[in-house]
Amino acid sequence: MLHKITTEEFGVELEIAYASTANFTGKAVYKKPEAYLHPKAAQHLKTAISYAAALGYKIKIFDAYRPSEAQYKLWEHTPDANFLSHPDSGSPHSRGIAIDLTLIDENGVELDMGTGFDDFTKKSYHSNLEISAEAQKNRRILLGIMSAAGWDWYDNEWWHYQLFNPRAYRLYSDAEAGTGLI
Repeated sequence: MLHKITTEEFGVELEIAYASTANFTGKAVYKKPEAYLHPKAAQHLKTAISYAAALGYKIKIFDAYRPSEAQYKLWEHTPDANFLSHPDSGSPHSRGIAIDLTLIDENGVELDMGTGFDDFTKKSYHSNLEISAEAQKNRRILLGIMSAAGWDWYDNEWWHYQLFNPRAYRLYSDAEAGTGLI
């Protein structure tokens, strides 16, 4: 069963992009702004949260578990393998072991990462040096926190982290996961 990520238990800010129109599709994909993770991923998130706190930061989550049905909707809108997993092969999000996030300061202000979440351009790549030195530094801080907490990263999206060996985890439909997101 997937673990619900709440502000109360985890101390994170939730801004679930696909539960609103503030995402690349311009439409709400989820029925409610909730986040879920596989229990192992939830434990790694707690570690990342403690590392971020030690540096004076908090975590803001944009997306976590993504039902397979939602992955199809996103792919139908933007079939771009540089930024989305093809739904037939399965997304790490649909396995409950991926999370999209950023760092915020003590006032709840997002750190400058050079682009916003779901900016499907090369400026979103971890390796892109065309962003400000401040944004490069902030991305490295996030990468350090997440890597130290046991997360793998995806070079094309500074916001995306997942557990290693994602195919070792099963895909979930929303009915199987019981989240009611779709």
